[in-house]
Amino acid sequence: MGVVADRRTVGHPGLGRVLVVIPTYNEADNVDRIVARVREAAPAVDVLVADDNSPDGTGAIADGLAGADPQVHVLHRPGKEGLGAAYLAGFAWARQRGYDAVVEMDADGSHAPEDLPALLDAARDADMVIGSRWTRGARVLNWPLRRLLLSRAGNLYARLALGVPVSDATGGYRVYRAAALDAIDLASVRSQGYAFQVELSRLAHRAGVRMVEVPITFAEREHGDSKMSPLIVAEALWRITTWGLRDRRAAARRPDALARWP
Repeated sequence: MGVVADRRTVGHPGLGRVLVVIPTYNEADNVDRIVARVREAAPAVDVLVADDNSPDGTGAIADGLAGADPQVHVLHRPGKEGLGAAYLAGFAWARQRGYDAVVEMDADGSHAPEDLPALLDAARDADMVIGSRWTRGARVLNWPLRRLLLSRAGNLYARLALGVPVSDATGGYRVYRAAALDAIDLASVRSQGYAFQVELSRLAHRAGVRMVEVPITFAEREHGDSKMSPLIVAEALWRITTWGLRDRRAAARRPDALARWP
């Protein structure tokens, strides 16, 4: 018990206190597994399960985990409001409690907790770290060709439209230092799903946030149902196009306003 207390006090070396935010909706088959893997891979971090009132009892399972481990916490939300809203609520929860860095991680196991130490180490010299599926050294497992092509094309389009210098702007495995969250205009964020991750990448780039990518192993979920839908893809395409046109108009009017674009 003393060792755990020491780790909580010190946090991750060179980074400080870290909170891993895991949004959940109907993840009863996954939440205990993913939390256990996070706690094993990075014992110094805290975990926040942000549950959107899952009808399958995910929230109650998370409460049990929190009752057994003081480094696990639960944020009960009133209903299904989407991935972006859950992360924004998690960011606010972390900032109110003085965490030095916040991690985004999916509940379905596609983001391997075993990759987390490498992402946290990279955050010592960056404000924002993206666990990338499309940088050298990364691996994507068990995805059909259609999903591979969709993700690759979507990320290429985001890079060309927005000028964000990353290969995986839609990736949802990330570390944000507190300074990065302070620099991003989180109050202006309205998007969800893929678009949420792209929007934060765009806002971070425009704010001058130091971003780096770290290769990860990404695997398709084994339990539960994917939240991906044609509506999420359509939202991302529409928002990226809108942002790109808006940024170009702004750059044409004030060349100094977007010195980092493209």
